Amino acid sequence: MERSKNKKFIISLILLIPFVFGGFIPNETMMPAFRMKKIVLDAGHGGKDPGNLGSRSREKDINLAVTLMVGKYIEESMPDVEVIYTRKDDSFPTLKERPQIANNNKADLFVSIHSNSAANRSAFGTETFVMGTKHFDANFDIVKRENSVIFLEEDYKENYEGFDPASPESYMMFNLMSKAFFENSISLADQIETQFKDRVGRKSRGVKQGPFYVLWTPSMPSVLVELGFLSNSNEERFLMSETGQDYMASAIFRSIRDYKNQIESK
Repeated sequence: MERSKNKKFIISLILLIPFVFGGFIPNETMMPAFRMKKIVLDAGHGGKDPGNLGSRSREKDINLAVTLMVGKYIEESMPDVEVIYTRKDDSFPTLKERPQIANNNKADLFVSIHSNSAANRSAFGTETFVMGTKHFDANFDIVKRENSVIFLEEDYKENYEGFDPASPESYMMFNLMSKAFFENSISLADQIETQFKDRVGRKSRGVKQGPFYVLWTPSMPSVLVELGFLSNSNEERFLMSETGQDYMASAIFRSIRDYKNQIESK
């Protein structure tokens, strides 16, 4: 009889613990599921900054056209996701303002869209970058070129606290970046490059790391996409065409959709 009373007392005590501490003890199944609600799309360059120049094209125009298409597909197919643009016209958001837009809106994803160029006119293919300093020397030229946009801004020395895009020493501070979003950024970048290669038939130069300023400050997974080389006549022709822009935009959209499904299912 005494043992039975003790057993009942212990069971009662266990049942009372959650209420004593102010409610049920949360577990994994009770935590709210993550939902991707906001995406910031960044059309690289713009306004007084044309970006890379092809024989007949300007990077800023191609970037904007593809970015708007990506946004259109997301808005049509993913009504639960809000699309925020750093620019929707030929304006010039500063390099600092672009990730700030994402941070201020508490976005879940930041995608910056660009077009490449090289002195070697036979170079072609897509690349998608995540924040990092691996193989820094190999990627320094493109990183320096993209970050040098700050020279078009007034008071850039004060706004960027002495950061010099042409000085390798300036990039030492990028080693202090948070690794919190690295894995998810890599996941999205890999899906984008896979879509470019398998669905659009482009040459993928792979997922790479680079200390781009626009990837350094966002507080969410972030990637920078290079659609192809405007210095290559064949690739320039493809990226200038409505069909080419639509194919590339569709590939980026599918990657974002699949990434969303992947992380929300975890």
